[in-house]
Amino acid sequence: MPVYCQYSSKNDESPNMSSKDLRYQALVKTFYADLYRYAYWLCQHKAIADDLVQETFLRAWKHLDSLLDAGSAKGWLVTILRRENARRFERKQFDYQEIEQDELSDQHSGSPEQLAEQSQLQQLILGLDLEYREPLVMQVLLGMTGEEIATTLALNLNTVNTRLYRARHQLRELIKSTNLGSHRHG
Repeated sequence: MPVYCQYSSKNDESPNMSSKDLRYQALVKTFYADLYRYAYWLCQHKAIADDLVQETFLRAWKHLDSLLDAGSAKGWLVTILRRENARRFERKQFDYQEIEQDELSDQHSGSPEQLAEQSQLQQLILGLDLEYREPLVMQVLLGMTGEEIATTLALNLNTVNTRLYRARHQLRELIKSTNLGSHRHG
């Protein structure tokens, strides 16, 4: 685990820690896992996802005083992460080669059939247009509400709801066309 997210509950109340330090540690502890999952979904690479999350928390530290409402912290951090992801394309253009996709380790891994089905579902979701994929992943993976997604993406709530509906509909059609899940017993 990267240094920035090591967290020791014994030292939470240390007299040397400022209010900013405590707020920052609370953000890392609360949102690290969600941000990492979202970063991984964006880039599909463990090391890049680690870098994105690290850069996100670095920017969050620098601008922590601008976060006035703790209730909007998740959306604020997701916005920072999305911008960091966009910055990585502004900085450099890399030569990519076809390689096997890294997989997140699953402590509760299922059968090979379940893993293949999960991988196929992930590929179908990645095949959706970004305007549909992004709100769907925010809702399903991060548990964000429509209002939180609308705020994060700077969209109208009705637009978000429409995109979520269309994303689910498109995904449902893709699943039917690939016969995903038709091999289940029951």
